[in-house]
Amino acid sequence: MTHAKHFAIVGAGMAAIACARTLVQAGHRVTVFEKSRGAGGRMSTRNSPFGTFDHGAQYFTVRDARFATALQTAPGVCRPWSANTVRVLDAHGRVAAAGLPGRDPHWVPKPGMNALVTHWAQPLVAAGALLLETCVTALARDALNPAQWQLQTSGPGDTSQVHSGFDAVLLATPGPQAATLLRTHAPCAALAGQAESSQVAPCWTLMLAFPQAVQPGLTTLGPQWNAARSTHHRIAWLARESSKPGRGAIERWTVQASAAWSQEHLQDDDARVVAKMIKAFAEVTGIHAEPAHAQVHRWLYAKTEKPLGVSHLWDAKLGVGVCGDWCLGHRVEDAFVSGLELALSAA
Repeated sequence: MTHAKHFAIVGAGMAAIACARTLVQAGHRVTVFEKSRGAGGRMSTRNSPFGTFDHGAQYFTVRDARFATALQTAPGVCRPWSANTVRVLDAHGRVAAAGLPGRDPHWVPKPGMNALVTHWAQPLVAAGALLLETCVTALARDALNPAQWQLQTSGPGDTSQVHSGFDAVLLATPGPQAATLLRTHAPCAALAGQAESSQVAPCWTLMLAFPQAVQPGLTTLGPQWNAARSTHHRIAWLARESSKPGRGAIERWTVQASAAWSQEHLQDDDARVVAKMIKAFAEVTGIHAEPAHAQVHRWLYAKTEKPLGVSHLWDAKLGVGVCGDWCLGHRVEDAFVSGLELALSAA
């Protein structure tokens, strides 16, 4: 390394934080911009009066040795979860197949999926290098030093600000969002076109709580399995949140709609989606009890259907890079590898 650089990183999910921590370990300075109120991205955890919901990524697997090594820096944060109990259901909710021995173990951070990213982001928070509720709206060359970059941002209450003095800008957002931001600076159009070549499907996620299940003689409602993939036309995945390590005892379910149904109902209002998904949930699980809590979240960019095919994009001449799980696939580990390899290229 010839000299320390200052990197702007847009996003604070797994890819972004993996990228940031790698650059910091190499002696560089980073500033991370995140539009939400916390780090995590699609490794998010939603709080409710009845407990938490992992309403994005449900678990992760570990196949890359570099990811395994990184996890050793977070002892006690992650635990295995029901690796061989994931069922495959037919369209009527009947079990068609069970998880098979030898499959990759399923891991979950505790007390929520966001715990791992939050743990790795803590040094950035301590250094004041993670700016939350700060949405980057445009890229431009620095007005005082054209060799560097400045970012236009918006915050709470429609406040706007310009952050300058960056040697490079790294975007760790879904491909379409990265492309939109890249197109705010004409020389980045080629990178924008590459980012747009991936395809990422939307997903409606339903969160249900049944506190009535916590009583003497009754520990769970409905099926005895804790997670399942479904071929029902509305539902692709179901998980009993309360079965995960480190979660509360109140019975809670996270239900993810199929990509096709989510796309078809992308603009539906929340109440309509809740009603339709609860009906499908009852058909699949046999649980007809009235939930005490029902909420949905719409992910515009959830599961990669056509990955970019390379781990990241990096234009050394521009000093602009792009990373994310969508570059390689849809797994949490794909996001880690993408962020890591972009950092190694940019450093």
